[in-house]
Amino acid sequence: MTYETENRSTHSTWKGTGQITELAPDLLPDQPSEERQVGAWVERPTWIEVDLSAIANNTRLIQSLVGPRVSVLACLKANAYGHGAVNVARTVLRHGAERIGVAMVSEARQLREAGINAPLHILGDTPSWQMYEAVHLDLIITLCTFESARVLSLIAQTLGKIVKVHVKIDTGMGRLGFCAQDTGNIVALVREIAQSPSLDLEGIFTHFAMADAADKRYTCMQLDRFHQVLRVLEAENLRPSLVHAANSAALLSMPETFFDLVRPGIALYGLDPSSEIRLPEGFHPALSFKTRVVHVKMVSAGESISYGCAFTARRPTRVATLPVGYADGFRRAPYNWGTVLIHGQEAPILGRICMDQCMIDVTHLPQTCVGDEVVLIGRQGSATLTAEQVSQRLGTISYEVIAELLARVPRVAHGDPVECYL
Repeated sequence: MTYETENRSTHSTWKGTGQITELAPDLLPDQPSEERQVGAWVERPTWIEVDLSAIANNTRLIQSLVGPRVSVLACLKANAYGHGAVNVARTVLRHGAERIGVAMVSEARQLREAGINAPLHILGDTPSWQMYEAVHLDLIITLCTFESARVLSLIAQTLGKIVKVHVKIDTGMGRLGFCAQDTGNIVALVREIAQSPSLDLEGIFTHFAMADAADKRYTCMQLDRFHQVLRVLEAENLRPSLVHAANSAALLSMPETFFDLVRPGIALYGLDPSSEIRLPEGFHPALSFKTRVVHVKMVSAGESISYGCAFTARRPTRVATLPVGYADGFRRAPYNWGTVLIHGQEAPILGRICMDQCMIDVTHLPQTCVGDEVVLIGRQGSATLTAEQVSQRLGTISYEVIAELLARVPRVAHGDPVECYL
C-alpha cells in the first residue's frame, strides 16, 4: 500500500516506499540526482549504481564466446549477485540469455511476480514443503534423490501439472547430487523420473570445483566422470536433451565443457572468476558503491578514533565521516576495505568500521567538505577501486564482496534502455 504525507518543515512529499517525490530547492540545493532517483534519505546518502548497459554487453559477449548452438542460463542468485535480480533478468533476456537460474523458490517468486516468464531454474535444493509453490510458479527443479523425485511427482500429479526437472550429478564438488561413480542409482533415478507421467526429464548437469584455477587437472577429472555418466545413460537411452556443466570460469577457459548450455554468473557482472582466470577484453563491471561525506573535523595528535580506540592520531588529522558501515556490507573484520576514493585519490580508513558509519583520513585532501562523493567500489576520475582489489584486501573473493552488500543500500540502475530504481 502506498501512502503520502506532507512534511511541513521541509515542504517535501513522501511516499510509503521512502521515495522523495518533491524537494524544496532552497532547502536542499545540491542534493545529488542519484539520491533523488532511488528515493534515498537526505541524511544517509549511500547507494549502489548498476550499469545495465554493461550487463547487456557482457551477456552478448558470453553468447558470442559459446556460439549460437549453446544456450545461456544466466545465474541471478542472491539478488543477481547484489545487482538487483528483476532488472538484471530483463536485461540478460533481451541480450542473449534464454534461461535464468536462482538458488531458491523465494528468489524465483520475485522474478515471476515481476513478469519474468522465461524458463526459471532452481539450482539448489527445493525442500518438499516448497514444492507445491515451485510447481505453481512453473519452475524447473533440480533433483538428486529418490525421495524428492517422488514427492515432486505426487504434488505435480495432484495439481495436474507436468514439471520439468534436471538431475544433478556430483563429479567432485561434494555438494548436491548423486556421486558420479554410483551409476547404478543414477540410472535408476533417471529411469524413475522418465517413467513418471508428471515429471519431464529435461536436463542433467554437474558443477566444477576448480574451473577458476589455471591447473585444469581436477576439472578434467570431473569432466571425465561426467562423460562416463552420460555414456551409461546413452546406453540405456536415458540421456536428457539438455546437458550442462560450465560456469563462468569454464566457459572462459574450457570450450569442451559447453555441452548444450552454459551457466555464467560472475562474468555477467563484469568481474573475473579468479586471479588465474580473467575476463577477456570487452567485459565491463556493472556495479559501483558510493557514499558522501557527512562530517569533517580536525582531530588533535593523541586522540583516538572509533570503537576500541584501535587508532590513535600521531599528528593533527583531518577526519571525514562517511554514512556507511558493516550493516551495509562494508566489512569490519578481520580486515576492512583499507582505503576509499575521494577527489580521485585514495584515503585510508581510520579505526574500526561502525555499524552505520566509518571515518577516513583526508589530511592530504584539505579541500574535502560535506557532500563530497566517495567511491567504495568503482571509478572516480582516473582512479579505480575494483571489487577484485577489495576482495584481496579482505582475504576473500569478489563474489562475496558484492553479494554481501545489504538490501538496505538502495540500488539505482541505468542504461538498457531507461533509468529505473531497484
